[in-house]
Amino acid sequence: MDIMVLIKQVPMSSDVGVDEETGVIKRESGDTKMNPYDLYALEAAFQTREKMGGTVSVLTMGPPQAEQVIREAFMMGADKGYLLTDRAFAGSDVLATSYALAQGIQSIGKFNLIICGKQTTDGDTAQVASECSEFLNIPCITNVTSIPEINNDSINVISDMGQTIETVKMLYPCMIAVDKEIYQPRLPSYRRKKLTLNQNITRLNLSNLDDKDNNQYGLDGSPTRVVKIFPPPVQDEKEIWNGESDQLADRLLNLLKDEKFYQGGI
Repeated sequence: MDIMVLIKQVPMSSDVGVDEETGVIKRESGDTKMNPYDLYALEAAFQTREKMGGTVSVLTMGPPQAEQVIREAFMMGADKGYLLTDRAFAGSDVLATSYALAQGIQSIGKFNLIICGKQTTDGDTAQVASECSEFLNIPCITNVTSIPEINNDSINVISDMGQTIETVKMLYPCMIAVDKEIYQPRLPSYRRKKLTLNQNITRLNLSNLDDKDNNQYGLDGSPTRVVKIFPPPVQDEKEIWNGESDQLADRLLNLLKDEKFYQGGI
């Protein structure tokens, strides 16, 4: 079975640079890590490979330094890695990102199963899986919490839709977006780090894609625009109250009422 996992490099904290003109995150600024939900996607891929055999490939889109998360995926057990990188992709919103990823997948080859995390911690749209699958013209199930059955021609998944729990059977090729309940991610292996230190990572750019129209990617291909992006204000003011417990309780209750956090009665 050929499995593709979509992964992403995200900022490690909220202390990142922002391009004031375009309103997008400067990916080269600040410390980064693999998107946490992608760790669960990788583990789902490895568990599937252990049952069905085959290979696990990973694909990420980003600047050259995004190779770091591919190296981490190698350390966990990935077989092949692909980096989709080009200045033409800079500033992509979720639609342009999904289209570029779909084009990248098509340029690499055919896969039985494509897996990604439920969402990313920087964009938080949780829409890449659905939109990417539309461009690939394959079925997709999101919010997958378990995979009770895997066969040679289909996969059964359980999806938590909030109000309902659904069990779905899909024929390959298909795509799933997994939630953190699915598996416990394994730790990177130092032994695999040594073995994969010089493992090849295939770089893809706009020239490698079937659709080379610049208007489909980056800011030009993004129908949505970020008007303003900024870190939340830091609230570091504090007060220390002294007194009897009854007095402090009344004071706290009055404060909650004044700040509109509590509107009930006692």
